[in-house]
Amino acid sequence: MYRSHNCGELRIEHVGQTVRLAGWVARRRDFGALTFVDLRDRYGITQLSFNEEYNKVLLDSARSLGREFVVQAIGKVTERSNKNSKIPTGDIEIVVEELQILNSSLVPPFSIEEETDGGDDIRMQYRYLDLRRDPVRQNLMLRHQVARQVRNYLDNLQFIEVETPVLIKSTPEGARDFIVPSRMNPGQFYALPQSPQTFKQLLMVSGFDRYYQIVKCFRDEDLRADRQPEFTQIDCEMSFVEQEDILNLFEGMTRHLFKEVKGVDIGTLPRMTFDDAMSKYGNDKPDIRFGMEFNYLNDLVKGKGFNVFETAECVLAICADNCANYTRKQLDELTEWVKRPQIGAKGLVYVMCNADGSYKSSVDKFYNQDDLKAWAERCGAKAGDLLLLLSGDLHQVRKQMSELRLEMGQRLGYRDKNVFKALWVIDFPLVEFDADNNRWHAMHHPFTSPKPEDLDKLETDPGAIRANAYDLVINGVEIGGGSIRIHDKNVQSRMFKLLGFSEDEAKYQFGFLMNAFEFGAPPHGGIAFGFDRLCSMFGGADSIRDFIAFPKNNQGRDMMIDAPSNIENKQLDELKIALKA
Repeated sequence: MYRSHNCGELRIEHVGQTVRLAGWVARRRDFGALTFVDLRDRYGITQLSFNEEYNKVLLDSARSLGREFVVQAIGKVTERSNKNSKIPTGDIEIVVEELQILNSSLVPPFSIEEETDGGDDIRMQYRYLDLRRDPVRQNLMLRHQVARQVRNYLDNLQFIEVETPVLIKSTPEGARDFIVPSRMNPGQFYALPQSPQTFKQLLMVSGFDRYYQIVKCFRDEDLRADRQPEFTQIDCEMSFVEQEDILNLFEGMTRHLFKEVKGVDIGTLPRMTFDDAMSKYGNDKPDIRFGMEFNYLNDLVKGKGFNVFETAECVLAICADNCANYTRKQLDELTEWVKRPQIGAKGLVYVMCNADGSYKSSVDKFYNQDDLKAWAERCGAKAGDLLLLLSGDLHQVRKQMSELRLEMGQRLGYRDKNVFKALWVIDFPLVEFDADNNRWHAMHHPFTSPKPEDLDKLETDPGAIRANAYDLVINGVEIGGGSIRIHDKNVQSRMFKLLGFSEDEAKYQFGFLMNAFEFGAPPHGGIAFGFDRLCSMFGGADSIRDFIAFPKNNQGRDMMIDAPSNIENKQLDELKIALKA
């Protein structure tokens, strides 16, 4: 056998044993008559020792080893004279008696260390080498641990894991589909699933009752740090449930994962309506690790002659604790930050709450000390705090203030990645109106059930209907989302009609589901968690890429295998596809 032990398990109690190890040469250190080699596998590093006095031939062989050579070493475990407390095997070394080079290696294009000198592109091109680095390997081990805990939790609650198809039918709702041409059906195409939504509903009609799947999904959309063209969901569905059942069960799973993976007790999750989240934070996925809630000052700022506020639909303020000592340079920089195109504010008004009880603002010309004091009281500000004000259209200024709040939270150290605050956001609007296309769109998807008490508004006041939907938000990131589904064919038909589907279009796109509803569909609902996002949050990272074995870059390319790529004309001909010149 190649090895009796791995490179991470030998300890002082193994001294005197003869062992076999195999792995990669991480580094070599030559000291005259002595050479030391750090041998690495996925379990750790063990030092190999070669001594000229003991065996000069072996020493010469050791000195021929390059980085990332694959070797087998047989030798005796001895206690190290210069112990290394930074690694678990640092109390011992192997005095090598036999050495076999199993494979040589080119010099790697970047250092395979915890802190590498390789940039993103080169590491993605040689991803198989990057995966040898401990931080990346630990990320994938974390991913494995999360998946295992998910399965343990759901298996114990009688969920069954069912695989659903990857080649499906394209649907017009949601993001763009990736499409796959069918050779046997010329001119027709499959789509890769954005989620297994309709299939898991069909499983409920089939009577499977509790389903889950850790499943690959695909969306052809613009990429960012927390988005990849292919991503993984923890996809779940249950029959004979109401919203409360879903929230309780998957809140339990969330607490279980934090406890088992992170050793953190996140407690009971608060609930917040969509309207409250937008009103207090300007965001349907609020970061509640810190306060800085919105304060509405319309009634206090009007009628003083400051035209910017007079013409604004909404004037918002946040209170930044202990920031009244900001310099003019800092305030000017913050003003320029909110005026960037990504934020789009026209300017920023500030009020310093001085230690002596006075106030200093950028609009002193229009507002006296009593006015500014009223603002401070509305915001709950104390001496030493700083008020920051934005104004404009309600929707726009909420979005701008949300970004400013998050930026201030970051600057003030409130967004600690080792602190976790989770909540449920509930009572989303069922639909939103698209003025450009003069039609309603589903806020989540067309199968989301309205709140039962709002069902009578489906034809008369769609914008006022609340969805039987919920999102799990952790530290300002949407980690999961789901809904109670429509299980009545007539209600589903009304929903399709509201969304602008003709009867024929609805039948063409979703006839299979409507037909299934004719055969006793139970009340059902579910949720999907963003598995990659959850893993990156547990790992304290902003990007999901290092928690995926072979990710794409920001242009959706696989740098390692050079995909997407051109295909031969012969393949195009077989698929009956002609590319335009």
